[in-house]
Amino acid sequence: MTRKRRRLLVLTVALGLLGGATALMLAAFQDSLVFFYSPSDVQAKGAPGDRSFRLGGLVETASVARSTDGRSVTFRVTDGAHAIAVAYRGILPDLFREGQGVVTEGRMRPDGTFEAREVLAKHDETYMPREVADALKKSGRWKEGEGLKPGAALAPQAGANPRP
Repeated sequence: MTRKRRRLLVLTVALGLLGGATALMLAAFQDSLVFFYSPSDVQAKGAPGDRSFRLGGLVETASVARSTDGRSVTFRVTDGAHAIAVAYRGILPDLFREGQGVVTEGRMRPDGTFEAREVLAKHDETYMPREVADALKKSGRWKEGEGLKPGAALAPQAGANPRP
């Protein structure tokens, strides 16, 4: 075997091993991938039934209901066009309030309620998906630097999901 052929063989084997290692890593990480959806995305495409995903938007005004024990809470997440009911058991972040941006992570129940295992509150558009912030600005519900305008209730619009 000539030196040139040996070098080509070593390079081919190395690239094959690198490709195989990359494929194994991607397969291992596939289960830990979490996708982000807005309520409109879930309405249009449906939710991945067997996978965890993130649901983001604003907490709908007058939708927060706490249980008597104070550990369970239900609320609705909206992007201005559609809203989805969310159930969460745990301690909410200090920044959580109506009209504020949130990202929740969990799974969709068969009854259409999103069961969150984690809730993250966001304080301004810096941490909000661009599509959601742009939709809120276009509808006039966004106040620069503060999020939702005071008094700009986020009730679902026509065609949105009814309250559970």
